[in-house]
Amino acid sequence: MNPPLLTIRDLRKSFGKTEVLKSVDLDVGRGEVVAVIGPSGSGKTTLLRCINFLEAYDGGSIRIDDSEVGYNDARKRRGERALARMRAETGMVFQSFNLFPHLTAAGNIMLGLTKVRRKSRSEARDIAKVWLERVGLGHKADALPSELSGGQQQRVGIARAVAMEPKILLLDEITSALDPELVGEVLEVVRGLAAEGMTMLMVTHEIAFARDASSRLVFMADGAVAAEGPPADLIASAEANPRLNSFLARFRASNF
Repeated sequence: MNPPLLTIRDLRKSFGKTEVLKSVDLDVGRGEVVAVIGPSGSGKTTLLRCINFLEAYDGGSIRIDDSEVGYNDARKRRGERALARMRAETGMVFQSFNLFPHLTAAGNIMLGLTKVRRKSRSEARDIAKVWLERVGLGHKADALPSELSGGQQQRVGIARAVAMEPKILLLDEITSALDPELVGEVLEVVRGLAAEGMTMLMVTHEIAFARDASSRLVFMADGAVAAEGPPADLIASAEANPRLNSFLARFRASNF
Protein backbone atom coordinates (compact mmCIF):
# COMPACT_ATOMS: atom_id res chain seq x y z
CA MET A 1 0.00 0.00 0.00
CA ASN A 2 1.35 3.43 -0.94
CA PRO A 3 2.07 5.83 1.94
CA PRO A 4 -0.45 8.68 2.32
CA LEU A 5 0.29 12.04 0.78
CA LEU A 6 -0.90 13.87 3.90
CA THR A 7 -0.30 12.48 7.38
CA ILE A 8 -1.61 14.22 10.50
CA ARG A 9 -0.87 12.87 13.96
CA ASP A 10 -1.93 14.17 17.39
CA LEU A 11 -2.58 17.66 15.98
CA ARG A 12 -3.36 20.21 18.68
CA LYS A 13 -4.27 23.88 18.43
CA SER A 14 -5.61 26.35 20.98
CA PHE A 15 -6.65 29.97 20.85
CA GLY A 16 -5.97 31.29 24.31
CA LYS A 17 -7.58 28.84 26.72
CA THR A 18 -9.91 27.42 24.07
CA GLU A 19 -8.71 24.09 22.67
CA VAL A 20 -9.87 24.00 19.05
CA LEU A 21 -8.09 20.88 17.77
CA LYS A 22 -7.69 17.94 20.13
CA SER A 23 -5.26 15.22 19.04
CA VAL A 24 -6.50 15.01 15.44
CA ASP A 25 -5.25 12.05 13.38
CA LEU A 26 -5.96 11.98 9.64
CA ASP A 27 -4.46 10.50 6.47
CA VAL A 28 -5.23 11.52 2.89
CA GLY A 29 -3.99 9.31 0.06
CA ARG A 30 -2.89 10.45 -3.38
CA GLY A 31 -5.86 11.08 -5.62
CA GLU A 32 -8.27 10.80 -2.71
CA VAL A 33 -11.09 13.29 -2.18
CA VAL A 34 -11.90 13.65 1.51
CA ALA A 35 -14.82 15.77 2.70
CA VAL A 36 -14.83 17.09 6.27
CA ILE A 37 -18.26 17.76 7.73
CA GLY A 38 -19.46 18.75 11.17
CA PRO A 39 -21.16 21.48 13.19
CA SER A 40 -19.86 25.04 13.39
CA GLY A 41 -17.01 25.39 15.85
CA SER A 42 -15.82 21.80 15.48
CA GLY A 43 -12.38 22.84 14.18
CA LYS A 44 -12.81 22.14 10.47
CA THR A 45 -11.49 25.44 9.11
CA THR A 46 -8.72 25.58 11.69
CA LEU A 47 -7.60 22.14 10.52
CA LEU A 48 -7.21 23.40 6.94
CA ARG A 49 -5.46 26.56 8.07
CA CYS A 50 -2.95 24.50 10.05
CA ILE A 51 -2.27 22.26 7.05
CA ASN A 52 -1.49 25.37 4.99
CA PHE A 53 0.31 26.89 8.01
CA LEU A 54 -1.85 29.97 8.00
CA GLU A 55 -2.16 29.00 11.65
CA ALA A 56 0.85 27.66 13.53
CA TYR A 57 -0.14 24.53 15.44
CA ASP A 58 0.78 23.89 19.05
CA GLY A 59 1.61 20.21 18.96
CA GLY A 60 1.57 17.07 16.89
CA SER A 61 2.68 16.64 13.31
CA ILE A 62 1.51 17.48 9.79
CA ARG A 63 3.56 15.90 7.03
CA ILE A 64 3.18 16.13 3.26
CA ASP A 65 5.33 13.62 1.41
CA ASP A 66 7.22 13.09 4.68
CA SER A 67 8.12 16.78 4.98
CA GLU A 68 6.92 18.53 8.13
CA VAL A 69 4.59 21.45 7.41
CA GLY A 70 5.72 24.79 8.80
CA TYR A 71 8.66 23.60 10.87
CA ASN A 72 12.12 22.19 10.22
CA ASP A 73 13.46 19.06 11.90
CA ALA A 74 14.55 21.11 14.92
CA ARG A 75 10.91 22.25 15.37
CA LYS A 76 11.78 25.80 14.37
CA ARG A 77 9.43 27.79 12.16
CA ARG A 78 10.54 27.87 8.54
CA GLY A 79 11.46 31.19 6.91
CA GLU A 80 8.89 33.09 4.87
CA ARG A 81 10.32 32.04 1.50
CA ALA A 82 10.27 28.39 2.52
CA LEU A 83 6.71 28.81 3.80
CA ALA A 84 5.63 30.37 0.49
CA ARG A 85 7.05 27.40 -1.42
CA MET A 86 5.39 24.99 1.00
CA ARG A 87 2.01 26.73 0.69
CA ALA A 88 2.24 26.39 -3.08
CA GLU A 89 2.15 22.62 -2.50
CA THR A 90 -1.07 22.94 -0.48
CA GLY A 91 -3.27 25.14 -2.63
CA MET A 92 -6.07 26.72 -0.62
CA VAL A 93 -9.40 28.08 -1.81
CA PHE A 94 -11.16 30.32 0.69
CA GLN A 95 -14.86 30.80 1.36
CA SER A 96 -14.52 34.58 0.93
CA PHE A 97 -12.67 34.33 -2.44
CA ASN A 98 -9.64 36.43 -1.27
CA LEU A 99 -8.86 37.73 -4.75
CA PHE A 100 -6.68 40.82 -5.03
CA PRO A 101 -9.17 43.54 -6.04
CA HIS A 102 -6.65 45.55 -8.09
CA LEU A 103 -5.62 42.57 -10.25
CA THR A 104 -7.55 41.05 -13.14
CA ALA A 105 -8.67 37.43 -13.10
CA ALA A 106 -5.55 36.49 -15.06
CA GLY A 107 -3.39 38.71 -12.85
CA ASN A 108 -4.59 36.95 -9.70
CA ILE A 109 -3.53 33.61 -11.16
CA MET A 110 -0.23 34.93 -12.52
CA LEU A 111 0.96 36.43 -9.23
CA GLY A 112 1.88 33.18 -7.49
CA LEU A 113 3.26 31.71 -10.69
CA THR A 114 5.74 34.57 -11.11
CA LYS A 115 6.58 35.21 -7.45
CA VAL A 116 6.72 31.65 -6.10
CA ARG A 117 7.08 29.35 -9.12
CA ARG A 118 9.41 31.86 -10.84
CA LYS A 119 7.62 31.63 -14.17
CA SER A 120 8.11 34.36 -16.75
CA ARG A 121 5.17 36.72 -17.21
CA SER A 122 4.44 35.32 -20.65
CA GLU A 123 4.49 31.73 -19.38
CA ALA A 124 2.37 32.67 -16.38
CA ARG A 125 -0.11 34.42 -18.67
CA ASP A 126 -0.39 31.31 -20.83
CA ILE A 127 -1.01 29.11 -17.77
CA ALA A 128 -3.61 31.56 -16.46
CA LYS A 129 -5.44 31.48 -19.79
CA VAL A 130 -5.48 27.67 -19.79
CA TRP A 131 -6.98 27.48 -16.31
CA LEU A 132 -9.49 30.24 -16.90
CA GLU A 133 -10.69 28.29 -19.92
CA ARG A 134 -10.86 25.14 -17.78
CA VAL A 135 -13.20 26.83 -15.29
CA GLY A 136 -15.28 28.42 -18.04
CA LEU A 137 -13.93 31.95 -17.69
CA GLY A 138 -11.59 32.34 -20.64
CA HIS A 139 -13.57 35.40 -21.71
CA LYS A 140 -13.05 37.05 -18.30
CA ALA A 141 -9.24 37.06 -18.21
CA ASP A 142 -9.02 40.86 -18.09
CA ALA A 143 -11.96 41.42 -15.73
CA LEU A 144 -11.42 42.77 -12.22
CA PRO A 145 -13.00 40.88 -9.29
CA SER A 146 -15.57 43.67 -8.92
CA GLU A 147 -16.75 42.86 -12.44
CA LEU A 148 -17.34 39.17 -11.65
CA SER A 149 -20.18 37.40 -9.89
CA GLY A 150 -19.48 35.53 -6.67
CA GLY A 151 -19.47 32.21 -8.49
CA GLN A 152 -17.06 33.55 -11.09
CA GLN A 153 -14.75 34.92 -8.40
CA GLN A 154 -14.70 31.55 -6.67
CA ARG A 155 -13.89 29.79 -9.94
CA VAL A 156 -10.96 32.19 -10.38
CA GLY A 157 -9.89 31.28 -6.84
CA ILE A 158 -9.92 27.59 -7.74
CA ALA A 159 -8.00 28.25 -10.97
CA ARG A 160 -5.43 30.29 -9.04
CA ALA A 161 -4.83 27.46 -6.57
CA VAL A 162 -4.70 24.64 -9.13
CA ALA A 163 -2.46 26.58 -11.55
CA MET A 164 0.31 26.32 -8.94
CA GLU A 165 0.21 22.52 -9.38
CA PRO A 166 -0.23 21.77 -5.68
CA LYS A 167 0.10 18.28 -4.30
CA ILE A 168 -3.18 18.71 -2.43
CA LEU A 169 -6.03 21.20 -2.80
CA LEU A 170 -7.68 22.52 0.38
CA LEU A 171 -11.24 23.83 -0.04
CA ASP A 172 -12.78 25.77 2.83
CA GLU A 173 -16.59 26.06 2.57
CA ILE A 174 -16.17 27.39 -0.95
CA THR A 175 -19.90 27.76 -1.58
CA SER A 176 -20.97 29.28 1.75
CA ALA A 177 -20.68 32.90 0.53
CA LEU A 178 -22.54 32.26 -2.73
CA ASP A 179 -26.14 32.80 -3.69
CA PRO A 180 -27.88 29.41 -4.14
CA GLU A 181 -28.12 29.77 -7.91
CA LEU A 182 -24.32 30.12 -8.16
CA VAL A 183 -23.38 27.07 -6.08
CA GLY A 184 -23.77 24.54 -8.89
CA GLU A 185 -21.24 26.16 -11.22
CA VAL A 186 -18.54 26.02 -8.54
CA LEU A 187 -19.29 22.44 -7.49
CA GLU A 188 -19.14 21.36 -11.14
CA VAL A 189 -15.53 22.60 -11.32
CA VAL A 190 -14.67 20.59 -8.19
CA ARG A 191 -16.30 17.48 -9.65
CA GLY A 192 -14.14 17.85 -12.74
CA LEU A 193 -10.95 18.12 -10.69
CA ALA A 194 -11.93 15.06 -8.67
CA ALA A 195 -12.53 13.09 -11.85
CA GLU A 196 -9.04 14.02 -13.03
CA GLY A 197 -7.42 12.64 -9.86
CA MET A 198 -6.69 15.84 -7.94
CA THR A 199 -6.06 15.14 -4.25
CA MET A 200 -8.50 17.24 -2.25
CA LEU A 201 -9.44 17.86 1.35
CA MET A 202 -12.59 19.93 1.52
CA VAL A 203 -14.65 21.36 4.34
CA THR A 204 -18.25 21.65 3.20
CA HIS A 205 -21.84 21.95 4.36
CA GLU A 206 -23.05 20.60 1.00
CA ILE A 207 -23.76 17.12 2.35
CA ALA A 208 -25.20 15.67 -0.86
CA PHE A 209 -22.19 16.91 -2.80
CA ALA A 210 -19.79 15.53 -0.18
CA ARG A 211 -21.53 12.16 -0.36
CA ASP A 212 -21.39 12.00 -4.15
CA ALA A 213 -17.99 13.58 -4.86
CA SER A 214 -15.77 12.30 -2.05
CA SER A 215 -14.18 8.93 -1.48
CA ARG A 216 -14.32 9.40 2.30
CA LEU A 217 -16.29 11.47 4.79
CA VAL A 218 -14.72 12.73 8.00
CA PHE A 219 -17.08 13.94 10.73
CA MET A 220 -15.56 16.37 13.22
CA ALA A 221 -17.09 17.35 16.54
CA ASP A 222 -15.60 19.26 19.48
CA GLY A 223 -12.20 19.57 17.83
CA ALA A 224 -11.69 15.88 17.09
CA VAL A 225 -12.43 13.32 14.39
CA ALA A 226 -15.56 11.62 15.71
CA ALA A 227 -16.19 9.28 12.76
CA GLU A 228 -14.93 8.60 9.26
CA GLY A 229 -15.47 6.17 6.42
CA PRO A 230 -16.80 5.75 2.88
CA PRO A 231 -19.74 8.17 2.46
CA ALA A 232 -22.46 5.56 1.97
CA ASP A 233 -21.24 3.46 4.90
CA LEU A 234 -20.86 6.40 7.28
CA ILE A 235 -24.31 7.79 6.50
CA ALA A 236 -25.94 4.35 6.72
CA SER A 237 -24.41 3.72 10.15
CA ALA A 238 -25.17 7.20 11.54
CA GLU A 239 -27.78 5.94 13.99
CA ALA A 240 -25.01 4.20 15.92
CA ASN A 241 -23.32 7.58 16.48
CA PRO A 242 -25.76 9.97 18.21
CA ARG A 243 -23.68 13.08 17.49
CA LEU A 244 -23.34 12.27 13.78
CA ASN A 245 -27.00 11.25 13.55
CA SER A 246 -28.09 14.53 15.13
CA PHE A 247 -25.91 16.51 12.72
CA LEU A 248 -27.22 14.70 9.63
CA ALA A 249 -30.85 14.95 10.75
CA ARG A 250 -31.06 18.60 9.69
CA PHE A 251 -30.16 17.65 6.11
CA ARG A 252 -32.40 14.61 5.69
CA ALA A 253 -35.42 16.70 4.73
CA SER A 254 -33.56 17.71 1.58
CA ASN A 255 -33.03 14.03 0.69
CA PHE A 256 -29.27 14.26 0.72
